[in-house]
Amino acid sequence: MLPPPRPSGPPLDSDRRHAARPRSAGFAVASTALVLIFVSAGTPIPLYNLYRAEDGLSTADLTVVTAAYLAAAALSLLVLGRLSDHLGRKVVGVAALVCSALGLVVLLGVDGVAPLAVGRLLQGLATGMASSALGALVVDTAPERRRWLPAVVTSAAPTLGIPLGALLSGVLVDHAPAPHLLGYSTVLVLLAAVAVGVALGPETSTRTSVRAALGSLRPHVTVPAGAGRQLGAVAGFILATWSLGGFYQAFGPTIAEQQLGSSTALLAAAVFASFTVLAVVGGPVSARFRPDLALRWGAVVYLLCVGGILAALAAAATGPFLAASLAAGVAQGVAQTGGMRALLARTGPADRAGVLSTVFLVSYSCAAGPSLVAGRLTDTSTLVQISAGYGALAVAGVVVVLLVARPPRP
Repeated sequence: MLPPPRPSGPPLDSDRRHAARPRSAGFAVASTALVLIFVSAGTPIPLYNLYRAEDGLSTADLTVVTAAYLAAAALSLLVLGRLSDHLGRKVVGVAALVCSALGLVVLLGVDGVAPLAVGRLLQGLATGMASSALGALVVDTAPERRRWLPAVVTSAAPTLGIPLGALLSGVLVDHAPAPHLLGYSTVLVLLAAVAVGVALGPETSTRTSVRAALGSLRPHVTVPAGAGRQLGAVAGFILATWSLGGFYQAFGPTIAEQQLGSSTALLAAAVFASFTVLAVVGGPVSARFRPDLALRWGAVVYLLCVGGILAALAAAATGPFLAASLAAGVAQGVAQTGGMRALLARTGPADRAGVLSTVFLVSYSCAAGPSLVAGRLTDTSTLVQISAGYGALAVAGVVVVLLVARPPRP
């Protein structure tokens, strides 16, 4: 006997729940993979003092290595940013995870500046690929009811993942055996596990021809029609935040040792992590405000926090320095999420990977350029003087935000 015909009409609630399960699982896996790529990128930072002591690396060497990592990420975004539109989000996402794992394998054998630079280059390429492919997969599979969530994940993934990786590595360096091996090996296992999850998850992009995929490798910056002002405002805040983030990454161990009086890997990790680790808290706060208001007010509060950071650094005051850095992280989260919400609202599915590539391209460029300049100044300027230059960049970026950010048109 045949089963009774299924009634026509809208899908049942059980059907909706069944269809939503793969989507929600795909969102969770994609978000985890995106954050884990940046966890991997943060793992070497607490070992910089160890490399200086054991392998003879200088502060100038570390700034060059940081700039190499950031430049590789920017190049990856510029060339490979749209590749997932043609090969699929999963293929490029898994490739990014594999590239990040290869970077860790190289870092396992660091004995000088060359292997450290090569490992960081591979990690930079991985973060570039992941920012576009896995970032687009996060947006594609995000829950429909929480429209602010993909903006939080894509903007907070670097600011959460890198400090988490640094803190994990710092704890292992100070309190576990084999400091050169354990942190990298742990993250390697996690990367392998999440790569399997991405490979088994849903695909949200249709594959195109090989010719189209090769054509996407031409350097290209995506700016959707009508989104130029939103992108300009986001770029201004990126200049204010990512430039100073590059300072924390390159000079974090030096700040801990010279200004705060400690050479432990955990404090070096805490100095770096303090600037961004609470950015994820600002995301849900931003959802309570109109996107342009969240961006502008978050930028103003952030600039006040930067003033506190510079004053505490000049006074060599550990507590106020960490407190001002943590507060700056929350303000970053509010402003970044607001800016990304405004930008993604004007971005269609076909432009998502390209727009995210453009945003992260601007981000890494704003971090790499000042890091290269700061590396040249380490022999002639003090740490406090160099930090004042980064403060000037923060002022310039926030001024751009206040001039460009506007309420959305009806």
